[in-house]
Amino acid sequence: MRVLVVDDEAPSLYAVSNFLRIALGQDVVACENGKEAVVKFKNDPFQVLITDYKMQGMNGLDLIRQIREMKGGRECVIVMMTGFADKENVIEALRLGAYDYLEKPIEAVTLSALFEKLSKELITTSITSTESIRSDSKFNDNQGYVISIPDYGSVGVFSAAMHQAIELALRFHEDRAVPILIEGETGTGKEVIARLVHHGIERNQTAFISVNCSAIASGLFESELFGYASGAFTGASQDGNIGKLELAHEGTLFLDEIGDMPIEMQPKLLRVLEEREIYRVGGAKRVSLNIRIIAATNSNLIQAVEENGFRRDLFHRLNVGRIQLSPLRETPEAIVPIAQMFLEEFSKKKHKTVRQLSPEAQDILTNYKWMGNIRELKNCIERVLLLQDEEYIRAEHFAFLTQAPAKETTNQEIPINPGVISLPPDGLNLKELEDGIILKTFEKFNGNKSKTAKYLGIARGTLISRLEKLL
Repeated sequence: MRVLVVDDEAPSLYAVSNFLRIALGQDVVACENGKEAVVKFKNDPFQVLITDYKMQGMNGLDLIRQIREMKGGRECVIVMMTGFADKENVIEALRLGAYDYLEKPIEAVTLSALFEKLSKELITTSITSTESIRSDSKFNDNQGYVISIPDYGSVGVFSAAMHQAIELALRFHEDRAVPILIEGETGTGKEVIARLVHHGIERNQTAFISVNCSAIASGLFESELFGYASGAFTGASQDGNIGKLELAHEGTLFLDEIGDMPIEMQPKLLRVLEEREIYRVGGAKRVSLNIRIIAATNSNLIQAVEENGFRRDLFHRLNVGRIQLSPLRETPEAIVPIAQMFLEEFSKKKHKTVRQLSPEAQDILTNYKWMGNIRELKNCIERVLLLQDEEYIRAEHFAFLTQAPAKETTNQEIPINPGVISLPPDGLNLKELEDGIILKTFEKFNGNKSKTAKYLGIARGTLISRLEKLL
């Protein structure tokens, strides 16, 4: 959080500021008087204002009144400090919208408790209802926001494309009968959006069951989804087993990588969507379901339909509620704000002093391709913070993103030929070589996992497992 601390007593000012900055990992600006604080706030509004009451010139109440009239002032959380236990001034501060007050001398445990409470409340109050999102139909890139998604955490919305996805998710949340199809590349946040469809703004107590279609062997798919009756097949449990569809009754079943669902299973899923009932494998008892089904894919299902790799009728049934997530490289305006959000998150978790990205570092992030999208950006920021503990992240800290490949003897790429490989004299890291080949191929096919796996001759599930460690 960005915090403005105002106090004309230097020892108190710097004690509070340094504790917030060093111990709690907040982004703090310290001011010695109200006039300076007004200028700072006008240039760049703060999320939190902590001000003393009795100060030379402008006192704390006058400062609060001015801040409330400024852009961003209504959203700012204000805390009054007082060393005089003056109840009338405290009451007036609360009337002006102050969040709380603290009596001097302020103890570290009191500040810690206050900011732990704020960290939970600020995000959830930044968007209080579906209507508050929908009211901004013309999203302003300079006024991004953060939304808290139950069972996941905070998500930064810093582009019109992401704002539209959030808006659609909340609209679809209101109608459980509508099947949802979420399309987007790896790392764009498909499951995050699925959870928002399921929960809405407030936590939904019903089940959210997630199934990765690419990770289930085709022979086990039916029993995994539908369950099985007692004695349905050799080795089956005597009591039978409940499948994922039944587990999601009254809640949501999320089918990730729906494009990898075996073709023979697809008409069975279509029947579930149409009739809202199932039979367990080997069972004769009908089981009725009240279920929302959300599917997600990073592949081109329209192309798969044309190539007979996905059923046309199932595609059209899932495509009733469609949410398209844009790759990060297509929303460059969101890259730096999202990176800054991750920077603050990891800095606090790892007790680092890092606060900002230098302009040169921002340029590197903005111009990088981000084939792994938001997930890759998040991992990138975490990697840098593991090694750095300076106030600014500089361009050289992202050298691993900009390192040029080894010089080639020609301008054309040379195919790998096992018979003519030259081994380096000082040894070879086989894993690094494999990782490099995987990433190069992934980039060659613009993030398409199916084509990448086919080109490399490996199972798609194996590829996904490797990519999750690399991106």
